[in-house]
Amino acid sequence: MNPLATFTLQLEALGHWAPVLFVLAYTLATLAFIPGAVLTLAAGAIFGFMQGILLVFIGAVIGSSLAFCLARWLVRERVSRWLSKDQRMLAVGQAVSAQGLIIILLLRLSPVIPYNMVNYALGLTHVKYREFLIGSLGMLPGTFFYTYSGKVVGDVAVVVSGIAVPRGPAYYTFLLIGLIATGAMLVLLTQVARKTLAQSIK
Repeated sequence: MNPLATFTLQLEALGHWAPVLFVLAYTLATLAFIPGAVLTLAAGAIFGFMQGILLVFIGAVIGSSLAFCLARWLVRERVSRWLSKDQRMLAVGQAVSAQGLIIILLLRLSPVIPYNMVNYALGLTHVKYREFLIGSLGMLPGTFFYTYSGKVVGDVAVVVSGIAVPRGPAYYTFLLIGLIATGAMLVLLTQVARKTLAQSIK
C-alpha cells in the first residue's frame, strides 16, 4: 500500500488532529502533483459531506496558492522552462492574459488540463492573485462530487483500495459540467489564438 493510502487509513484514528493533518496532506499533495481524487473521496468517508467539502476546499486553496506564489516569485524560470514544452500551457497563458477570470473558472471546471499543473502555470501569467483566488470557486463542483461519492461509499478502506466512483446522477451531472466547461474553454482559446495570429501578420 502506498504512503498516501496508509496515511488516509490512519486519519480516522487521529481524533481532533485529523482535520488539521488532512488539510496539510492535501496542501502538500497539491504542491507535489499528487492527484487529489483519493483524498477528496476519503474526506467524504471520514468527515462527512459538509465538513469534507470544507476541508478539501481549504487544502486545495492553500496548496494552489502556494504553487501560484512559487511559480511567480521563487522558481519562475524553472517552471517556465518546464511548461514551455507543453503547447496547452502556452495557449492558456495567452488566453488568461486576454480573458482573465473567465478562463481561470473554466480551467477549474474542465478536466482537460491537470489541476496541479494549472496552479503553477497561472503563476507565470499576469493574472492578479485576487482573480486566481476567485477562480478557485470553479473547484467546488468537483469537490462536491468526489466528497459526496466518498460519503456514499462510507468506508475509507474501500476508497483507498481504488474503488470506481459510483455512477449515479451526481456522476453524470459532474461529467456534463466538465464537458460544457471544456467546450467553452476551447472556443475561447481558439478566439484568442486567431486574434493573436491576426495581430502578428499585420
